Amino acid sequence: MKIENSSEYHPALTLAAFPTKGYSFPMKDIVQRDNTILRDHAKPVLISEINSPKIKKVIDDMKIAMHAQKDGVAIAAPQIGESLQIFVISGPLLKKADPDFKGDGSDLVFINPKITKLSRDKAGMEEGCLSVRWLYGKVSRSTRVSLTAYDENGKIVKRGTSGLLAQIFQHECDHLNGILFTDKANEVWEMSAEEIAELQKK
Repeated sequence: MKIENSSEYHPALTLAAFPTKGYSFPMKDIVQRDNTILRDHAKPVLISEINSPKIKKVIDDMKIAMHAQKDGVAIAAPQIGESLQIFVISGPLLKKADPDFKGDGSDLVFINPKITKLSRDKAGMEEGCLSVRWLYGKVSRSTRVSLTAYDENGKIVKRGTSGLLAQIFQHECDHLNGILFTDKANEVWEMSAEEIAELQKK
């Protein structure tokens, strides 16, 4: 998921790209909307494999790809070509973009996530996607969400939230079900060449 240049979240766009120093493997490309893997239902991760080198590497690859994008607040495994039920949220970017978020700035990893409750209250929220460059649109999302998942250490996570984090949960779970935000959005528009250039300077 990308943070759009809106009045609500635009401060995140001033952040510099996150470094990838310390990683010894090449960065995975972020696949784009014509790639059929984005339309597949991602496969659940076996609980016994959460701590395996394979899954650890997938998570590391996701973090590197996400942090290399100045506007990338979250990424799902299918976006790097891995059909697995995993998504990662950038802790530093979320913390700076959402003043209500109380985390310590560490990246958040969710494995086999399931949304257990959606509020009836909904709002139109601006969204973009790292796999749908450079389109944006308004999507009707529940304002509060409850989610259960496993973290990267195999511990069960249960979380209820609102605001930007609730929006991210819904966007990323859609990815794991083969749904892109453009399937649900209205008022879709494309960022201009000038706006893209300005973003890439920051």
